Amino acid sequence: CLVTEEMVKAMEPGSVIVDVAIDQGGSIETVNRVTTHSDPFYVKHGVLHYSVANIPGSVARTSTLALTNVTLPYAMELANKGPYLASLENPALAKGINTMDGRVIHPAVAKAQGYPLVKV
Repeated sequence: CLVTEEMVKAMEPGSVIVDVAIDQGGSIETVNRVTTHSDPFYVKHGVLHYSVANIPGSVARTSTLALTNVTLPYAMELANKGPYLASLENPALAKGINTMDGRVIHPAVAKAQGYPLVKV
């Protein structure tokens, strides 16, 4: 977890913590359940916890525009240069590659899936 229970305990009473990764298993140790828009909060260690799944879905148009604005430059680079050259020239794209030519090249993916890691 990115945020441990000890970190949450050290927060000021009445603080709010939002687990934006709850859809993928969460990133806060004290978040133990998904909440809903009708009942979005619960209190643990005096801290208000918000763990609604798919937060962007509540503002679909805005989140779509935001995601498009940040991903379109990558898509254009991939389309114009092809995936191989684009990933060689752009470290951000290279970091997003998990597999290549049938091999796992991302350490976390290799570990999680039990595959050998191939360095490229």
